[in-house]
Amino acid sequence: MKAKAVRVEDFWLVVDNGRSHSIALDLPTKLGGTDKGPTALELTVMGLAGCVATIFSLMAKKMKIPVEALKVEVEAEKPEGAKTIASARLSMTVKTTAEESKVERAWKLTLENCPVGILFEKAGVKVDYSYKIEK
Repeated sequence: MKAKAVRVEDFWLVVDNGRSHSIALDLPTKLGGTDKGPTALELTVMGLAGCVATIFSLMAKKMKIPVEALKVEVEAEKPEGAKTIASARLSMTVKTTAEESKVERAWKLTLENCPVGILFEKAGVKVDYSYKIEK
């Protein structure tokens, strides 16, 4: 894996993964930026949501769980004066006709295999995970 950040102007950056995919990063206007993209820290939170959604989708496909809709939401806490995120709450909602036991198994495998979640854990960020099934 590779990454490259190029400054466009002030705090506005373009970050590239070396595979022709890029995203703009910036600071909010209240911090001196122009708000043309998420902050790098917000991108990590977005990465956690995306990782859980991706790994669950992979597990569901392997286990032949039909997924009609999937949504993952993360709310992270960065306490006043803290340098980084201290805790987060992640909730997943999946619309499926599958039995709850199959979804529970896919969920467990997702949490065991999500590389971004593992990074959060190793960094000492306490993440509360939950899911709900819609029929």
